[in-house]
Amino acid sequence: MPVSLCFSRICRSGVAFGLLLLCLSAAPAASARAPAEDTLGATLAGEFALQAGKLDQAARWYLEAARAAEGDAGLAERAARIALLADDEASAAAAVRLWRQRAPQSLALRAAEVTLALRRNDERGARRGLEALLRSRDAGGDGWRYALAALGGSGQHPQLAARLLGQLLDADLIPNQLQAWLAFGGLAQRLDQEALAARIVAAVIARFPGEPRVALLHASQLRESGNLEDARRILAGLEAATDDNPDLRLSVAAEYDALGDPGAAAAVLARGPQDDRSYGLRAALLARADDKAGLGRLYEALQRDAASPDPQRRLLLGQVAEFLGRQAQALEWYRSVPGGGERWQARLRAANVLHALARADEAYAELRRLQAEAAADEDARRDAYLLEAELRRQDQDDRGELEAYARGLAAFADDAALLYARGLAWERRDDIPRAEADFRRILVAEPDNIATLNALGYTLADRTTRYTEALELIDRARVAEPDNPAIIDSYGWVLYRLGRHEEALVQLRRAFALQKDPEIAAHLGEVLWVGGQKDEARRYFEEGRKLDPDNRALKRALARTGA
Repeated sequence: MPVSLCFSRICRSGVAFGLLLLCLSAAPAASARAPAEDTLGATLAGEFALQAGKLDQAARWYLEAARAAEGDAGLAERAARIALLADDEASAAAAVRLWRQRAPQSLALRAAEVTLALRRNDERGARRGLEALLRSRDAGGDGWRYALAALGGSGQHPQLAARLLGQLLDADLIPNQLQAWLAFGGLAQRLDQEALAARIVAAVIARFPGEPRVALLHASQLRESGNLEDARRILAGLEAATDDNPDLRLSVAAEYDALGDPGAAAAVLARGPQDDRSYGLRAALLARADDKAGLGRLYEALQRDAASPDPQRRLLLGQVAEFLGRQAQALEWYRSVPGGGERWQARLRAANVLHALARADEAYAELRRLQAEAAADEDARRDAYLLEAELRRQDQDDRGELEAYARGLAAFADDAALLYARGLAWERRDDIPRAEADFRRILVAEPDNIATLNALGYTLADRTTRYTEALELIDRARVAEPDNPAIIDSYGWVLYRLGRHEEALVQLRRAFALQKDPEIAAHLGEVLWVGGQKDEARRYFEEGRKLDPDNRALKRALARTGA
């Protein structure tokens, strides 16, 4: 077992920090220890630093461990990755040198070298590494995947990444594989490089004529550039090919939905063989399109096959009836679900319908019965408390909402979902100490709960001045999921709150490129506004309004900036 993995497991086993740190402090000086002891001690210290969210310390400890463990390429790799995440270029460079000595042919090493060169704005070094990756025949010729990952992670210098991608295109270095061309085309779009994306699309069309996935990329590129009619024309030409290709059918429907046309997406899904999954997707899309006539036709078709007590079909019929606003019929369908796992979901939905019918007392009584139902599975009983709390919130019954959470936690002590939901409820009430207490209760039982690390870190960054502590929590989440846009957004926001505006912009732009989200748009707009880039800030605020005009973060950003 690798040393780092071994000690990672020890740290999660409940052994107290104080005892282990005492052991470290009592250890003999490095000069007196054998190399194995140096490696174990430094690795253990690195793991503790990681768990504390102190990435700079973790990078230095892992570098020491890698130096002590002669020939261990794995420790050198881990030291390099942590140092890159910590933005510690000196430690990253030292770890990469060790890694190269021990595994010179590793494609992952070459990708790390490219990443380091990009961080340093070293165009020549980055291009040399990218060319080596793209020409490599190791790992079955998949060096392009490593090149793509290195370019895609170059958040500090997106213009440099775009320029290098253009140079690779000029040099005809992208391998003649459809998947590679599609991936690099998608990267150009994420880098917000319309002209470069158009070049790649033109090249891939010439190389792979008639390939539906190329047409989809073309439609996506046109949509991103604002040419919606031509994008729609390409999708219309693909529809016939979806009849016997379910994956393509889903992709074309998704692109129609991205165009803001859920009705067309539903029509595409109606082609070819149908099952309850496709029916459910169609119903959701038709509801979003507010196509009552289309929903009505789908409802009639589903009813014709509902004579037998199929739980899944009856549950689906209840949902479609809800979409149609036929709440009484929806209630009948939900109450007719005979058994199976669908029965518990149907009972939850029935309570929701009762509430929509202004029969709140009956809704809450139904949820109380489900909470006490011994035969119900635990998730359904727990979800009954969550739903009750949500319905109480809709009724503006603050006391009832919190009381539902309290009863739920009495039945399911320290349940993460209940604590997380209550933590968010406290945050909405501006009661940050109680929100923090609930988030920390989760972390006591699940110290690696990524969503909670991120939520608590973001809350402390956004609602307190405890920015260093917030950064440590967010860094712990970043170690686990470095490419998660929500975590990158939190990282950017805490950097902004720390006064590191330029670094914040790099991270927030990367987060928004990965996920078009109103909260990320609000954060990016606010940082730009404060930095004097008001025209660009307004563009992101407008993007946020289009995505969700009622987003709380967006409203707060607009109020603070006066935009």
